[in-house]
Amino acid sequence: MAVVFEKPKALTDATLHYCPGCTHGIIHRLVAEVLDELGVQGKTVGIASVGCSVMSYDYFDVDMVQAAHGRAPAVATGVKRANPENIVFTYQGDGDLAAIGTAETVHSAARGENITIIFVNNAIYGMTGGQMAPTTLPGQVTQTSPYGRDTNTVGFPLKVCELLSNVDGATYLERVAVNNVKNVKAAKKAIKKAFTYQTEGKGFTLIEVLSTCPTNWGLTPPNALKWLEENMIPYYPLGVYKDKYAEEETK
Repeated sequence: MAVVFEKPKALTDATLHYCPGCTHGIIHRLVAEVLDELGVQGKTVGIASVGCSVMSYDYFDVDMVQAAHGRAPAVATGVKRANPENIVFTYQGDGDLAAIGTAETVHSAARGENITIIFVNNAIYGMTGGQMAPTTLPGQVTQTSPYGRDTNTVGFPLKVCELLSNVDGATYLERVAVNNVKNVKAAKKAIKKAFTYQTEGKGFTLIEVLSTCPTNWGLTPPNALKWLEENMIPYYPLGVYKDKYAEEETK
């Protein structure tokens, strides 16, 4: 009997700890499928962040390094420069990447480091109880913004792809989502392109994935997917924000 569906080899057999309805698991699978398809599992090094995804070192069946909070791009830079033949990626949430790790993210892009960043944006701090994050939407209720995010006092959300699109060293930036089948397929295509660019030595790539957090949003899993579609995607439009090589081909 032909096998039509199986667990990616780049994932371990460990049971995921994520809350019901959290889409981290989907994103893990997409990354693992891409590593399998590119045949790079044996030479891949992943950098785990601090946050809900801190235990990603238990789930990806590749060499993993744990970074301090926000420092994953800096650690990835060191690993890649010391071992340029390796495929190196970071897996980070919005609190890790877009708050304490903003400088590391921006400057690794500015230097054009040949690494891939998987940036999971669920608009909230998940692991520590649901506080307002750099990506929390205007008016969004969190534990530390019970009346909704007030942009007059705390400013506006940070749009990472738009920000990095102005950084000359960034090669490929795309924002995707995993709230339905169509978007999941598009997300995998983007992740594969990012890793392919790295194998070709084309420089810094980042895929931002809009994700759900049913627990801290206070929603059921189905309603969380709906909330993402109705609220996050309009504020964080999906699409390619920079692709140096595609732009060169059109000149």
